Amino acid sequence: MTPIRYAIAPLHPEAHLFAVTVTVDVPDPAGQVFTLPAWIPGSYMIRDFARNIVRIRADAGDVAVPLTKLDKQSWQAAALAADAGPLVVSYEVYAWDLSVRAAHLDTTHGFFNGSSVFLRVVGQDDGPCSVDIHAPAGEAYADWRVATALPEARGPGGARRYGFGRYQAADYDELIDHPVEMGTFALASFRACGVQHDVVFTGKVPQLDLQRVCRDLKKICEAQIKLFEPRSARAPMLDSNRRYVFMTMVTTDGYGGLEHRASTALMCARNDLPARGDSEASEGYRTFLGLCSHEYFHTWNVKRIKPAAFVPYQLESETYTPLLWLFEGFTSYYDDLVLVRTGLVTDQQYVEMLGKTWNGVLRGSGRTKQSVADSSFDAWTKYYRQDENAPNAIVSYYTKGSLVALALDLTIREKTRGRKSLDDIMRALWQRYGRDFYAPGAAQRGVTEAEVYALFDDVTGLKLGALLRALTEGTGEIGLVPLFRAFGVKAEVQKPDGTAALGIKTAKQDGWVRVSQVLDGGAGQKAGLSAGDLLAAVDGLRVAPGQLEKLLGRYRAGDRVELHVFRRDELQVLPVTLAREPAVQYKVSVETGKHVGRARWLGQ
Repeated sequence: MTPIRYAIAPLHPEAHLFAVTVTVDVPDPAGQVFTLPAWIPGSYMIRDFARNIVRIRADAGDVAVPLTKLDKQSWQAAALAADAGPLVVSYEVYAWDLSVRAAHLDTTHGFFNGSSVFLRVVGQDDGPCSVDIHAPAGEAYADWRVATALPEARGPGGARRYGFGRYQAADYDELIDHPVEMGTFALASFRACGVQHDVVFTGKVPQLDLQRVCRDLKKICEAQIKLFEPRSARAPMLDSNRRYVFMTMVTTDGYGGLEHRASTALMCARNDLPARGDSEASEGYRTFLGLCSHEYFHTWNVKRIKPAAFVPYQLESETYTPLLWLFEGFTSYYDDLVLVRTGLVTDQQYVEMLGKTWNGVLRGSGRTKQSVADSSFDAWTKYYRQDENAPNAIVSYYTKGSLVALALDLTIREKTRGRKSLDDIMRALWQRYGRDFYAPGAAQRGVTEAEVYALFDDVTGLKLGALLRALTEGTGEIGLVPLFRAFGVKAEVQKPDGTAALGIKTAKQDGWVRVSQVLDGGAGQKAGLSAGDLLAAVDGLRVAPGQLEKLLGRYRAGDRVELHVFRRDELQVLPVTLAREPAVQYKVSVETGKHVGRARWLGQ
């Protein structure tokens, strides 16, 4: 089959414009249709990438071909004569989204996900694709390089690794599953279980300790490969281009990641990365390693083991599944678990991280109103579109989903006396649904909700259906205290200390403290505070940004104060009776002495 030929070039970096062409040698004689995805896998929100196409045209030879717009993201070319020659669609994409989801271009670097720049040729998306990635014109860009996990094309025009030139993909799905970074990035490599892994950092990071990053990531990658393939230690990216790329955009306060089949796009804060000579791992660096661990775990869990609803992806509209608690929540459980299993955090640091997640879930009353299955299904309209009432209305399938995984893991370990664990569940999912997902000729299929429930019983020999449904479809509390106790971990309720709280979340706004969220049952809600209010004063003293907690620290729960707030530029005076933090909170710690079950859980 003749490949669909793409080309992309930074047309005007200073104007943030990519120029893209797609050439179709054998277009649909009835009029070829082109469409751009509305969302990107891994980020469940309609983003309408087509809105960034600023101009578009079609040609066949020297003849302009009319394009008719069918909907917000689709175009149809006029029917062509059989001898008209290849159909070429040319367009420009505005790229100014500094995130892991879309495209960004300026005079310092370029980045894009294929889903935001490459039109799909409807009816021919199962065929091979090639893409020529061009360098921007001018001496100022002479030292730019390319980082991507896309396989380099062979023959004339084929790119050299890290270079501009031609790359290839087996089909459109693979084409858009390999983000591309270009610029003057820092680059290092390591091998994990025999597979090359490249580490790319874009942005200035003084004294960055690349060797340490590679050393630590190697531990994480090898631990995950061996978790899924304990006998062969075979990495999943061997089914594509035989390497993996971590590409990170470094900013002042960035954070985020998006998984792909053989790479991940990340953002992190500059100060989270280790400097040469640092002997201790900062909390920020542990957060960065946890992010890398999370996205790498997705190489198995969601990029190859997929919910049935995602096979194949329908990128023109929302695709619903109640299983994101499995694909994101379980991944969120294993990301930090791998850190403690590889010695990158201590047992005590790990259980404190668990406690932080647990307490965060407990602070939101939304957990009593929405299950993680419903949260998964409603990701498109609720989790990814959070508003000021989010803590009171929704629960995160990431954080509570990770607690569900924790509870199931400890339950399975306790009831089978250590013979089985959640690791066995993940391996079974991999063997049945993921290992051969991209194998040539394999029938791709995802896992259904019913199959997930059945697999737990089948693998463990236990009757876990009722517990699993209660944890995923219910809104009750997760009984972690006795489970922790069985594994030598102490969870103690933190006694209220009388500290005063308003029960609100705030943000800075033009020198003011703005109320961003008002929590159910808190003193602020009872007094009538609303999201958007600007806090002016407490008992006649101005509330300056960053000073609210210090100011409230002079009061005790039960004290009555007078708040001055501006709402819609109108001054209001609200009497408030301060209260304690309404949510139950826990302090989690490792009990002294050795514990066999805990050692197997955290150390295998």
